[in-house]
Formats: sequence, C-alpha cells, structure tokens
Amino acid sequence: MDKGFDISVSIDVCSRIRNDLGIKDQLILPANPGHWSLFDMSQNFEKPPREREESLCPCKSRETYAACCMPFHHGNVKPDTAEQLMRSRYSAYFFRLVDYLVSTTHPDTRDPMLKHELEQTIHDVKWRFLTIIGTSKGTKEDKVGKVEFVAEYFLNGQPYELHERSRFKRYKGAWKYLDGKG
Repeated sequence: MDKGFDISVSIDVCSRIRNDLGIKDQLILPANPGHWSLFDMSQNFEKPPREREESLCPCKSRETYAACCMPFHHGNVKPDTAEQLMRSRYSAYFFRLVDYLVSTTHPDTRDPMLKHELEQTIHDVKWRFLTIIGTSKGTKEDKVGKVEFVAEYFLNGQPYELHERSRFKRYKGAWKYLDGKG
C-alpha cells in the first residue's frame, strides 16, 4: 500500500535544499515523490480578477462593485450622501452582509435583536433590482436626508416590491439609516 510521502518531511527537505544552494528568489516544492518543482518567487503575479469585484454593482449605479459599494462594505471609506448609503445597504442585502447592515443603522432606531433577526432571515430573500425614485437633502453638507426607492425581490419564489421612502441621519459624522417612515 503506497502512502505517498510525508509533506512535512518534504517541506523540510525543500528548505534545506534552498539553503544549501543559496536560492533566495525561488521556492522548491515537491511535485511527486522523487520530483521537485522550482517556483520563481521574484515575479510579480497579478491577482486574478474576482468576478464579484468586476461585475456591475447590484445597486444599479452602472459602476463595478469594486468602484462603487465595495469600498463602503470593506470600511475603506464612508458614503458621502444618503443615496450612497442607501445603495450600499441594498448591495449589502444583495450580498448578505449582516454586519454592514447593522453598523449602518442609526443607534436611535437600531433594534437590539437586529443582527440576530437578519442572520435568521437574510438568506430567504433574493434581491433582483433597485430603482431610485428620488432624493431629498442627504448631500455632503446635510445632516438628514430621504431616499425614495423601489427594490424588487423574490421570497419563496414569489416576486415582491418594497417601495420605501427611507430617512437617513448623520451619527458622529457618518450617514446612518434611520427608518422607512419618510
């Protein structure tokens, strides 16, 4: 019965060979028992593009996700406007980013069970399309704003629409979702 070779022993052997030969920019890896592969580590390999990053953003901004909502979701930047926050929250629902949805809800209206409720239900809904109908205030200079939208989705295979006029309010300088009572 062939048990192959012990990878930990092989890695140790590879390290010793690299040291003995003075190899710095190449990695020696075992390919098969008795065979070795040389990998040039000095080359700059581009990370293959990720499908999500290069696809159009679900918020329908006509930009790629990487150029639109992804920086908000990763915490690299904050939305400048209430509409940007609303779009980023729609995309967060689309991608099921519970922590983002919780953190962008205003503390004055954030239910203590919000995270738990989202974790229990977020996989039930399949978001399909977002249409921004209009905005009121919510610019870089404003402290409050409203965004009216229609979000199309499927629940249990049935199509539905959510038509809401969301209210947004700044909290410690950042836009937060207040409620849908606008």
